[in-house]
Amino acid sequence: MDIMEAMKCRHSVRSYAGRPIEPEKVNKLCEKIDEINKESGLHIQLITDEPKAFDGFMAHYGKFIGVTNYIALIGKKTADFHEKCGYYGEQLVLLAQQLGLNTCWVAMTYSKVKSAYRVDSGEKLLIVISVGYGNTQGVAHKSKSVNAVSTFDKEVSWFTSGVEAALLAPTAINQQKFHFKKTGNKVHATPGTGFYAKVDLGIAKYHFELGAGKQNFTWV
Repeated sequence: MDIMEAMKCRHSVRSYAGRPIEPEKVNKLCEKIDEINKESGLHIQLITDEPKAFDGFMAHYGKFIGVTNYIALIGKKTADFHEKCGYYGEQLVLLAQQLGLNTCWVAMTYSKVKSAYRVDSGEKLLIVISVGYGNTQGVAHKSKSVNAVSTFDKEVSWFTSGVEAALLAPTAINQQKFHFKKTGNKVHATPGTGFYAKVDLGIAKYHFELGAGKQNFTWV
């Protein structure tokens, strides 16, 4: 499965089987995390075989079942922290899909188990991603139209493909409040409102790059 197929096939999954993730797949995720942390300055960590974070009332209220593995998005509280967590976290989500695993972005319906990961001085745990073998493959979310989330001076195929890819991105409560504006070969992306809007924007921007091709435009 290539990354474009992974983007189209991946859906949020909240119910997981008890099957452990094989060591070789854990290693591939950890290798990608190391690569991302060096590039981004984030402190992302993979936590395995840890059931406490999703064993409380909020997790049950959010209908999470059988979650024992998750990715913790941790980093310094910089101006672009939220967007970076979305952008780089989604890279791990799509890699997990390529490895035959399922995922779900989780904002509040989990408990913080501080002994499971390390948060250094000046850092914060922002959000987590459940990962494992789902009991289902999830279902596709309803999507807005390209025109509803974009503005362009002249329609071109790479821009349309980028926005279509962004519309496949997971967002909080499936709001898809991001907006892309094209002027020539320059693209400006803006978030909607809400605490996790910039996380959503980072996820959508990564999808946009995959669909549009980074060689075709520059961010402004």
